[in-house]
Amino acid sequence: MTNVAIAAVPRDDFGKGVARKLRAAGLVPAVIYGHESEVRHVSLPAHELNMALTKTKVVLEVVVDGATLVVAPRQIQRDPVRRIIEHVDLVLLSDKEQRERAAEARLIDLAEEAAIEAGLDPMAVAEAAQAAVARGIRPADAIDVALDDVRAAQLAQAESAAANAAAEDAADAADVAATNAAAESAASDAS
Repeated sequence: MTNVAIAAVPRDDFGKGVARKLRAAGLVPAVIYGHESEVRHVSLPAHELNMALTKTKVVLEVVVDGATLVVAPRQIQRDPVRRIIEHVDLVLLSDKEQRERAAEARLIDLAEEAAIEAGLDPMAVAEAAQAAVARGIRPADAIDVALDDVRAAQLAQAESAAANAAAEDAADAADVAATNAAAESAASDAS
C-alpha cells in the first residue's frame, strides 16, 4: 500500500462549466464522503493525482483546510479518448479499513514476487491470491494456492491448445485425402 499526501482546495462552485475551468487550470474536481461525515467538495492537482493513482491500493492523505483526511479512490471518471481524469469520488477510511487495505496490498506484492520467481504471470497470481483469501484461505497459504491454481490453469490451457492443434492437423489431413481422392477419381474418369 502506498500513502500519498496531496493538498486539496475546497470548492463551493458546481456544474459542468466550473469543472471544465478547473480541469483547464490543471485541477480535478473531487468529492470526499463516508463514515457519516459531511460531503466535502474539493479540487486536487491533476498531475499529482494521476501519478498517485498509478499505484496499487493507494491511500491518499488529502490535506483540506489544515485537516488531513485519509481516503481511497472509490470511483474515477476518465475522458474516454484522452484518458485524463475528469472527476474522482474519494471515500474516508477508518483505521480498520486502512489496516485491511495495507494487508491486501502486502499480499499482492508478495504474490507478484512469488510469481516472478516461479516464472508465472504476476497479475494472474495476484488475482488468484485475492480470490483464495476471498474463499477463506489464510493469507499465509493463499500465495501457494494461487501459484498452484495458475500453474494448473496454464497446464489446462496448454493441453487444450495441443488438442486443438491435433484436431486441426487431423482435419487438414482429411481435407488433403479428400482432395487427392477427388483428383484420382477425376483422372480415372478422364481416361
